Amino acid sequence: MPFHDDASRIACARQHAWTAAAIRRIEADFNRSADTHLIPLALPGFPGIDIYFKDESSHPTGSLKHRLARSLFLYALANGWLHAGSTVVEASSGSTAVSEAYFARLLGLPFVAVMPASTSPEKIAAIEFHGGRCHLVRNACDIAAESERLARGTGGHFMDQFTYAERATDWRANNNIAESIFRQMEQEPHPVPAWIVCSAGTGGTSATIGRYARYRGLATRVLCVDPEYSAFHAHYAALSQGRTPPEATVPGSRIEGIGRPTIERSFIPGCVDAMVRVPDALSLAAMRHVNARLGRRVGGSTGTNFVGVLRLAQAMRARGEQGSIVTILCDGGERYAHSYYDPEWYAAQGIDVANADRIIALAADGEDALPDLEPVSRHVDGVPDR
Repeated sequence: MPFHDDASRIACARQHAWTAAAIRRIEADFNRSADTHLIPLALPGFPGIDIYFKDESSHPTGSLKHRLARSLFLYALANGWLHAGSTVVEASSGSTAVSEAYFARLLGLPFVAVMPASTSPEKIAAIEFHGGRCHLVRNACDIAAESERLARGTGGHFMDQFTYAERATDWRANNNIAESIFRQMEQEPHPVPAWIVCSAGTGGTSATIGRYARYRGLATRVLCVDPEYSAFHAHYAALSQGRTPPEATVPGSRIEGIGRPTIERSFIPGCVDAMVRVPDALSLAAMRHVNARLGRRVGGSTGTNFVGVLRLAQAMRARGEQGSIVTILCDGGERYAHSYYDPEWYAAQGIDVANADRIIALAADGEDALPDLEPVSRHVDGVPDR
């Protein structure tokens, strides 16, 4: 039998030793990293409603995806999917690949990111800075199949964030993003948020927060905001209304890191209490507004999240409710100098910047200025009406 063979036993022992050492390196890296900040943002037009940003841009790789990449590597190691010399392959629009390249280099493993050709050059440079290689494809729908092909060809491992994000994260505790938020809110006027607003790329963040809140018996609800070109909102709406979800694909999202052309397995609708769809023009206007208010550049997904915050704040005020709303500052804006912070990009996309900026400025000042964002909920009392 194989377990009686000396060579097999030696190889097995070496693999166990390598895996244990790899996990220790990742855990040591975690111990060297401080938790991310929770930043308040005052909105005088909404008295009694406190707004906070969980600043995930302060991770070593600059985004929320640092948490996901760490969890994916630990999950793959614990499952015996990674070995010394394994080529790690990931399908990513950028931020997850940046973070996975970081952890691959930490373990001495080669890394290949398969991404759309439209990915910002700043993200490509960040991946290469961490020792990764970028493999660009024309069609965003092809990145998973191409990743599987490359992994087979190299004898490596396809991380597959869109399948494993929700199950790789320890949602009960272990300093996941939900536990961190609730711990940091303990001394605030409204320590248990009425809502946490997040957007979906894999769906891992919404699954982690929704599961943790229910596990701890907390009243916090999860609003998932979806960008204009994404399949998640229509899928969720169909399920919530008892209809068969559509199978059609949509164009690739212009808001990098969130939105998907098709539904991904890591998106768990039952972990989300409500969803809204945010036009890209408003997402990017909100990005610019947050940039001005915080004095720092943020990415487009943070803007999408902030539109959801404004939608909830308007609804809570209309109902005479007070409380706190927490959302995610997903990444910094430095990676988008050639897109979201370039006027020529807006002209090429046909986006009306002035009108969108006016709407967000009015909404942030307390005016009922937001258009209908197609709110849908699993519950009768889901997203409050304005």
